Amino acid sequence: MAFKMAIAGLKMRREESTNGLNKIKRTDLRSQVVALLRAQIVSGELAMDQVHSAAALAKDMGISITPVREAILDIEHSGLIEVIRNRGFRVLPIRDEDLDEIRDLRSMLEAPAMAMVVRRASDEDLQALKPLLERMQAASESDLAEFLQLDSEFHVRLMELTGNTRLVRLVENLRDQTRLHGIATLLREGALSETMKEHHVLLDALIKRDADLSVRLMRQHLDHTRGIWAGRKE
Repeated sequence: MAFKMAIAGLKMRREESTNGLNKIKRTDLRSQVVALLRAQIVSGELAMDQVHSAAALAKDMGISITPVREAILDIEHSGLIEVIRNRGFRVLPIRDEDLDEIRDLRSMLEAPAMAMVVRRASDEDLQALKPLLERMQAASESDLAEFLQLDSEFHVRLMELTGNTRLVRLVENLRDQTRLHGIATLLREGALSETMKEHHVLLDALIKRDADLSVRLMRQHLDHTRGIWAGRKE
């Protein structure tokens, strides 16, 4: 199962909680559940045509139901799911037109932002992203949940390098609404290597301070959200 390693990580966190886990650690568990559920929704692992039980998800993850319930409430606020009282939640459907709008908005925001990153980010800031890409590379071979979470972290950290907090929040919100149902197929076929190559080439362009190339590469990268990542031909 694509999310087995992520669930194993949550089980390890649960074991830590039995050894005097403090409040910050419990909050971290909640955030991990939020990230995992969002990855499952974005990739299509949690189907839209059924009700998902918080109790069943908690059992699968090997944790108590409380952080799962808290995570569900967090995700409900982003408009990804509909909570069904005393039953669980259902993933809300999204139209192709909505996905087109999300892709277009992300392209308008994230691509030009690369020029801002070139101007404002230090060499140390950009070099610090390399270990993140190495972790993504490893996850791209077997762990879909980890890959999607790290991919989100990479893009958010790039936005943070612009110094514009409102831009960061807008991009995070748009990423949460994206659906990438073709990603799981790419992982099974071992085809995420091309996606990883795009991340490396983009970071190299930023490090070389090539603003025009960085903007173009990001725009091409985001086009995949309506192509192969969405399970469609390009």
